[in-house]
Amino acid sequence: MSDHRHVAVEDRRTETTSPGRRGSRRAGGDDGPPPQDYAPGGRSPRGRGRTAVRLSVGGWISVVMTIVMVAVTLGAYKLYRGIGDNIRREDPEKVLGANRPPETGALNVLLVGSDTRAGAANKKYGQYMQNEGERTDTIMLLHLSPNRDKVTLISFPRDSMVQAPECKHAKTGVIIPGGIKQINATFNDGGVACTWKTIETLTQIRINHFVKVDFAGFKGIVDALGGIEICVPKDVFDKKAKLDLKKGKQVVGGETALAYVRARYAFGDGSDLGRIKRQQVFMTQVMKQATSSSLLTDVGKLTSFLNAAAASVTMDRNLNTSRILEIARSASTLTEKSLQAITVPTKPYDPKPAQVEWRQPDAGNLFEAIRTDVEVTPAPKASATATAPARPTVKNEQVRVQVINGTGKPGLATEVAGKLAEQGFVVTHVGNTRTPAPTTAIRYAKKDAEGTVYADTLGPRLSGERLDPTAGKIKPATVSPYPAAPAEAATLSGPVVQLVIGADWKGVRVPSIPKSLKDSVVDHTTNPCQ
Repeated sequence: MSDHRHVAVEDRRTETTSPGRRGSRRAGGDDGPPPQDYAPGGRSPRGRGRTAVRLSVGGWISVVMTIVMVAVTLGAYKLYRGIGDNIRREDPEKVLGANRPPETGALNVLLVGSDTRAGAANKKYGQYMQNEGERTDTIMLLHLSPNRDKVTLISFPRDSMVQAPECKHAKTGVIIPGGIKQINATFNDGGVACTWKTIETLTQIRINHFVKVDFAGFKGIVDALGGIEICVPKDVFDKKAKLDLKKGKQVVGGETALAYVRARYAFGDGSDLGRIKRQQVFMTQVMKQATSSSLLTDVGKLTSFLNAAAASVTMDRNLNTSRILEIARSASTLTEKSLQAITVPTKPYDPKPAQVEWRQPDAGNLFEAIRTDVEVTPAPKASATATAPARPTVKNEQVRVQVINGTGKPGLATEVAGKLAEQGFVVTHVGNTRTPAPTTAIRYAKKDAEGTVYADTLGPRLSGERLDPTAGKIKPATVSPYPAAPAEAATLSGPVVQLVIGADWKGVRVPSIPKSLKDSVVDHTTNPCQ
């Protein structure tokens, strides 16, 4: 069933349309006004101590609810529909405009956390802030692969200094000029629509839906799951966060879980990056509990969970009950092993080292991996008979490739060769065609009986429509050995495949998380006691 398959920094300045001192505090999450030489959204060093106990967990809570609601909908659609129709809705897409990234078949959900203290359930976490409005200290992107078999969760540090586009203020309608600012300031500037527009502009990833969560339902969600197992490397006592934990593994209920994920200075160096990783580990434990517990079969627990979710979540109008059911049907096989979480790579922001900026090219490679995760039509499998053996399995490391540039764009063959080599392919040569190539092709020598088998290993790693291998290689105008070819290339015995890059070239499909960032991944194997 189809499921929405439609599915360098400028000068800093002072905002002339800023909502004033209180609004500036909202943008950065401070208790005091930002420094005068710093763009709205910054945090003053004086405000850090108090900020630590006000951090929002709503963004990653929304991950829990998005994933678990997808899971529960299959077994409890009628129950979910009765509760889900009461969820608050917004319509940010109407102000995004037409100039947006293309659809890829993936499902991308923007997850933001609101630290509003409005309502009786929220004011206990900061009654003096009830008139402060709402900020977002947590911004994440939930990426569900086109084949609905993998989940990648990308965290955007709230301290990231980025080039934001102009936005319309959510309440006043005033246009807020674009410029360099802290990423969580965009939520204060123009609500979730501005944050949505900012993420799409910076990453060129199409966002399909959003989920916003506040504190209200968090404890009920954790309690409905029967508590979550955590592990701490040492005894922890944080009076401000109301956190008192003993070293080792333990199951925590709602109130303690809230304190655990909000605490910042009780663990490690107190950095936002360290807190994000701890929350990601917690997230994997939540997904494990949600997919392996009795939640889906216990009507009482399920009702408690859904009521807690409905009380604290806001979604876009298109993420309705029917849409949730569509997603649930296509993603019904997801487990905790399907989830990988990673933080956008960063480095200290030179003008203000207390903030960060995205580290390139690593951040760009991560976004490219998400953009190129497009639906692939599986290659046909030959049936095994008594006279026709099954096709052999060929790994990337067994495939030798010549990359020939037929577009005239200088350096493209070497660029593509590097991306293929990172995925294990053995690139032997790069070169250029004699005449422009209108279409991209994967070619093999006519005499190579196994040519199609090796070519079919390369094909799925290319963006766009699946390419059927073509018999017969071309003679390049120029060809030279690929400098980074491994020494063992000469020992391989299989055929050499030729990739001819044509004018319709769509790119290389990068793995969901580039190899260079694998050490930063949090998944079900991550040690929760670290």
